[in-house]
Amino acid sequence: MNLLTVGLSHNSSPVRMLERMAVGADDVGKLLHELLRSEHICEAMLVATCNRVEVYAVTETFHGGLDDVTSVLSRHAGVEFSELADHLYVHYAGAVVEHLFSVAAGLDSMVVGEAQILGQLRQAYSDADEAETVGKTLHELAQQALRVGKRVHSETDIDAAGASVVSEALSDAENVLTSLSGRSALLVGAGSMGALAASQLKRLGVAEVVIANRTSGNGDRLAESLRSEGLSADTVALSELSGAIRDADLVVTCTGAVGAVVDTATVSSALAERSSDAPLLCCDLGLPRDIEPEVAELAGVTVVDLESLQRRLADQHGGGARQEAGDIIAEEVRSYLAAQRSAEVTPTVTALRKRAAEVVDSELLRLDSRLPELDTDVRGELARTVRRVVDKLLHAPTVRVKQLASAPGGSGYADALRELFELDPQTAAAIGTPQAVEEGEHAVSGTRTSVSHAQPPRAAAVSRDRSEQDGEDR
Repeated sequence: MNLLTVGLSHNSSPVRMLERMAVGADDVGKLLHELLRSEHICEAMLVATCNRVEVYAVTETFHGGLDDVTSVLSRHAGVEFSELADHLYVHYAGAVVEHLFSVAAGLDSMVVGEAQILGQLRQAYSDADEAETVGKTLHELAQQALRVGKRVHSETDIDAAGASVVSEALSDAENVLTSLSGRSALLVGAGSMGALAASQLKRLGVAEVVIANRTSGNGDRLAESLRSEGLSADTVALSELSGAIRDADLVVTCTGAVGAVVDTATVSSALAERSSDAPLLCCDLGLPRDIEPEVAELAGVTVVDLESLQRRLADQHGGGARQEAGDIIAEEVRSYLAAQRSAEVTPTVTALRKRAAEVVDSELLRLDSRLPELDTDVRGELARTVRRVVDKLLHAPTVRVKQLASAPGGSGYADALRELFELDPQTAAAIGTPQAVEEGEHAVSGTRTSVSHAQPPRAAAVSRDRSEQDGEDR
């Protein structure tokens, strides 16, 4: 079994394709089960955020797993693979570990170092666990990735600025409106991103926040929380958006709805009823977008959305903190892959010890038949002596083989051990089933693959990165 990641993100895809691929909360379980019903996939986890959709899978074969995942993603997006392929990236075996650790650390985010990804990864694992599509392999990988992400954030200044997609969007809004202090804001959506937006709006000094949400209870709770912090906050129904937009200086949307929530007619009607010519700034943080694209063409309206943020943030770096984070990830990748390589030989070592015990038992039975009159105490001492000799003979080679197997290129030691001691491969596999084998059969080399629309997934070329084969971070 091997790890496979297939996905697209702000780094590989325009927002229009991310919108088509967007996975609503209600669809996560459905996609996970569809993935697990595929022929070659044994475990699956789905990470879906405002700027990425990624499938992490444990698969029997690379090409079979790639076919299965891309088929599911294509059906979900309603596009042909040829249209999707140019925007996909593929990671295999050790490269999956490096990629997920980088994602958890915020190095692959639109806003480098943003901490929200840790909560999103935790939710992705929770969803897969609830759907029963994650097993031992993805469980251990996800938990390790979360630990690595926390370590990066605690040991570096990668998130010193506290930036996020929300804060960057509101920074653009502040530049357009000069200042948000004393302004009135309409917040459409009261989920986790809505709560983050509300907190940022309060920090930036808005005078009033009006919340519109599909579920009134969530909107009421967020409004009450803001009021308890001294900010004027109220709620309206989605049917009352026109009036709320009319009175707002700033509209922030982050609903996660499938279709547009704020349409052009509603905004146009609101603008016609405004008592001043003050500009209206809209921040659309939804994926797919919450505000119809035509709204940006209305006079007096400026729209900041994920597409404009993607363009502005494309060349951001992260300074020395990014290098420090990369060093931590490289160390963690090496450690994780070494542990996986060491685990690969464990079932074979166990089978060797089992074989040795069987030989000892057989010889002791033969001794019983040849010397039935042997004193019981002497017989017991002989048995203990023979077992000690065998244990001592096996101790050094079994410890050493685990050490050798944990090093880069050490995947052949288990095979050598089976060959030297004439161990049945099926016996070793049976000893390791199901958990030890899942640990042991991870490939130790990493492979990165880009998918071209000119080739079907089965024909996609696989180029090996030498540094990943050695367990190193690029």
